[in-house]
Amino acid sequence: MTTPDPAPETTPESGPESGPEPTPESGPESGPEPNAEGQPSAVTKQLLEFGPLLVFLAAYLWLRDASVTVAGRDYGGFVVAIVLFVPLQIVSAAVLRVLTGRLSRMQVVTLAMVIVLGLGTVLFNDERVFKMKSTFIFGLFGILLFIGLWRGQSWLAFVLDQALPISREGWMILTRRMAWFFLIFAAMNEVVWRNFSTDTYVLWDTFGQMGVMFVFLMGNYKLIDAHWTGPR
Repeated sequence: MTTPDPAPETTPESGPESGPEPTPESGPESGPEPNAEGQPSAVTKQLLEFGPLLVFLAAYLWLRDASVTVAGRDYGGFVVAIVLFVPLQIVSAAVLRVLTGRLSRMQVVTLAMVIVLGLGTVLFNDERVFKMKSTFIFGLFGILLFIGLWRGQSWLAFVLDQALPISREGWMILTRRMAWFFLIFAAMNEVVWRNFSTDTYVLWDTFGQMGVMFVFLMGNYKLIDAHWTGPR
């Protein structure tokens, strides 16, 4: 009865038996499990991210020639569409946070700007406030990225929570490109909302910006691939 007891203590297998708690392997095992369980499908994630924007587009196209009177004040179709869009954006972000367990810092900042500018649009009853959303958001991001570069840091890696497994050199190059892109993007938004109709702006805000962003990201594919440090 007593002879088997000493054996595990002296065999090589005894090390691993006492080690799982402090070994590096134990950390990853406990980390991915909650995220894996709560990770939404790609379709669900796309619906949560772009659903509110599509609702905004549909509401605007439906109400663009109408006005709604509340407490003796007339609100145009664009402002009413914003009233629908902002709460949906908040709910969407909350659901995404519950399902994935996290929101990136960039998503949090963007959501905060949407809430502030949406509230300002309704309070002032002035659609121009919300039309400057992309100017403020991308202009701010561009300036902050340049400040980080001046300090020798990639704040893009910080706000994206190291979402891309690329080298530090790759992050610095991508950050510099992204900083210029954000400033140019902000300038493009100013040109569109100041010089074109609201209909044109809405199409730019929903589909145009996504298209420009996609082209930019595809243009940096070779850079990301060259500095990729993750598994292939």
